[in-house]
Amino acid sequence: MLDALLPADHDVPPAMDARPTFSVVVPAYNEAASILAFHARLARVMAPVGTWEAIYVNDGSRDDTLLRLQSIRRQDPRLALLNLSRNFGKEVAVTAGLDHARGDAVIIIDADLQDPPELIPQLIAGWREGYDVVYAQRRSRHSDSAMKRTTADLFYRLMSRLGHVDMPKEAGDFRLLSRRAADAVRQLREQHRMMKGLFAWIGYPSKAVPYDRAPRHAGETKWNWWSLWNLAIEGITGFTVMPLKIATYLGLAVALLAAAYATKVVVKTLLWGDPVAGYPSLMTVILFLGGVQLITLGVIGEYLARVFNETKGRPLYLVERFVPADPSAAAGSSD
Repeated sequence: MLDALLPADHDVPPAMDARPTFSVVVPAYNEAASILAFHARLARVMAPVGTWEAIYVNDGSRDDTLLRLQSIRRQDPRLALLNLSRNFGKEVAVTAGLDHARGDAVIIIDADLQDPPELIPQLIAGWREGYDVVYAQRRSRHSDSAMKRTTADLFYRLMSRLGHVDMPKEAGDFRLLSRRAADAVRQLREQHRMMKGLFAWIGYPSKAVPYDRAPRHAGETKWNWWSLWNLAIEGITGFTVMPLKIATYLGLAVALLAAAYATKVVVKTLLWGDPVAGYPSLMTVILFLGGVQLITLGVIGEYLARVFNETKGRPLYLVERFVPADPSAAAGSSD
């Protein structure tokens, strides 16, 4: 079926002298409802800035995203289609796009139109000023709930203090990377990935461009509370070992409290005698100590699981088909 959709002659890469100035990486998962409108706006914005390609990474979509992208590709050869073998998650999809981007600068943007393509010229202007990373930064999160704003602020505070990474607040994946910044991120191949942390970790000169985030053009967000929680765990465990230290300190504190309580019991028994302790207090102590042990084992297990996944040496993703772009072609030409 895919062979009929994606002709084999597209597997031949374009000539090296067709290398574009800009590569736009667009991860897409079930974005059939918005992908046509997104590409139309993107093409209008990119037309005057120089040669460019758009690398759409179809991350195992279950709707008609792949068919829509193939239809766009027939009309606009500047589109490159990277179809992954299954859904690997957005962080890996962005990585796959970076691996296939050939431009002097790489722009990462989502296809849901919450991040406006019209901001890209400002990102390019920052790059021309000499910045390696130019990221879009939300002016406010008034559209989010109070709980989401609070938890997001807490996460960024934890990362800046514990993770030793200056991760800018209110900044997502929408950004521009210079060639050397993109190559630096490509060298980071850990299985458990949080791209915002990796973008900050490379440490090249960065600049923020403020903007107002729009509502989704169509469809529903893929980031529910559970997904955001797991992403936060990836960020914390990927950039700091502080949870392991906290577990150690917690165990030490409990041991000191237990030693102090045992001393009190011995002294009291020697001086005044002591009846048998009550069952409720005994169960409280046992359950408390059991809870501390389980939490500590859970923290150790999180890190051990990551070590286990890294030692397997599996690739981050598998490509089912890659249709390269032809940046020198004009929109409207046929395949």
